[in-house]
Amino acid sequence: MAEKPRLKLPKEAKKGDVIEIKTLLAHTMESGQRKDKDGKTIPRKIINKFTCEFNGKPVFSTTLEPAIAANPYMQFYAKVTESGTFKFTWTDDDGSVTTAEEKITVA
Repeated sequence: MAEKPRLKLPKEAKKGDVIEIKTLLAHTMESGQRKDKDGKTIPRKIINKFTCEFNGKPVFSTTLEPAIAANPYMQFYAKVTESGTFKFTWTDDDGSVTTAEEKITVA
């Protein structure tokens, strides 16, 4: 489906810190509105859902539409109160799923 996602978030934080999280997934995000050289419509193939969980609890989610550019980039913030693991999930139109995890230590 896609290359390995790129994640950027701190490895460590203090209890109660609000941290910035950035993700980028290489993906063509074909809208289904363009035509190929023969005039045939190129089928839609987009990442239609992105979610982020921390220790199994939802932090952020969004539904993506065909107007989103290639290589969807997400930037959001989360308050951390304990050490744990962020899990990121991208779901494609064809049902394929890309996941990535990143741990953070909270002191």
